[in-house]
Amino acid sequence: MTSKAELAEDLKAAMRAGDTLRRDVLRLVLTAVSNAEIARVDITDESATRGDLADEEVAAVLQKQAKQRRDSIDEYARAGRQDLVDRERGELRIIEGYLPAQLGRDEIAAAVRAVIAETGASGPKDKSRVMPAALQRLKGRAGGRAINEVVTELLG
Repeated sequence: MTSKAELAEDLKAAMRAGDTLRRDVLRLVLTAVSNAEIARVDITDESATRGDLADEEVAAVLQKQAKQRRDSIDEYARAGRQDLVDRERGELRIIEGYLPAQLGRDEIAAAVRAVIAETGASGPKDKSRVMPAALQRLKGRAGGRAINEVVTELLG
């Protein structure tokens, strides 16, 4: 079963169970996936057909949705809107349930050390060489913010 199919089945289950938060989040995520599918079609090619996203692409959409929730949580917390913070945290928990397990700080540090050794980086000025390689290597398994913190710490 593809990720999109799993999301659709879980949406049906949430609707049957009356779980409105899960239902709403899954609807938003499925809409984002559909929008990503539409965006892939070249509008100049009339014979192009809309295709389903691969599981990795669905995961990228989920990552983007999770990042949006994290950013909203930060903004709402600064504005003192605890009710909205709680709702966004609930949505984030649901989305994270569909994402691959995230690496811990030690695992990120080990991967970044390997990238530093491969690129020959020696100080903070080399961060621009290390970050793209680290982001590519850890794509989908660690957030950019966490990777950036580890790279800064190790090159600092």
